[in-house]
Amino acid sequence: MRGPLSLLPRQAYGLLHEIARHLLRRPVVGVVVVGLDAEGNVLLIRRADTGGWALPGGTLEWHETLTSTVHREVDEEAGATVTRIRRVSGVYSRPDRDPRFHAVTVCVVADVRGPLRGPVNALEIREARFFPRDQLPSELSMGGSDMLAWALQGGEAQLE
Repeated sequence: MRGPLSLLPRQAYGLLHEIARHLLRRPVVGVVVVGLDAEGNVLLIRRADTGGWALPGGTLEWHETLTSTVHREVDEEAGATVTRIRRVSGVYSRPDRDPRFHAVTVCVVADVRGPLRGPVNALEIREARFFPRDQLPSELSMGGSDMLAWALQGGEAQLE
C-alpha cells in the first residue's frame, strides 16, 4: 500500500517520524539484537552520534513486526544476516536509557552470519564488527552493557 508519505525520500520520512515522536510524547518500541556468530562472537556497531559501540537495533516502523525489525536493523546497521532468533532476553523501559526519547526496547539473542557489508547509512553507523567475548568494550552506548551482560548469562527474560 502506497500513501502520500511513500513519495517522500526515506531520509525525510525518518526526520518526520522523529519529530512526530517528540510531539506525541509517547514511548517508542524498538529492538536491540545480541547477534552471535558461529564461534560465539558478539556483533556490535559503532554509532556516529556517540562514537561508542552498541548493540545493533532500532525502532519499529509502521506496519512492521518485531521479527522483521530484527532482520532489517541487523542488515541495515551491520550488513549481516539473522539466521535464527533464539529468544527474548529482556524488555527494557527505563526512561533515562536513551537520551533521545523514551523507548521500550525488546532485547533478543539471535544467530547472525556475515559477511559484514557495513552500514547502509554511514551518517548513523560508522562500522560493524564481531568481538570475541573476552574483548568486548567495557561500556556500550544507550545502556546496552547491562542488556548484553544479561543476554549472555542466558537466564530468564528480564523485565525493566
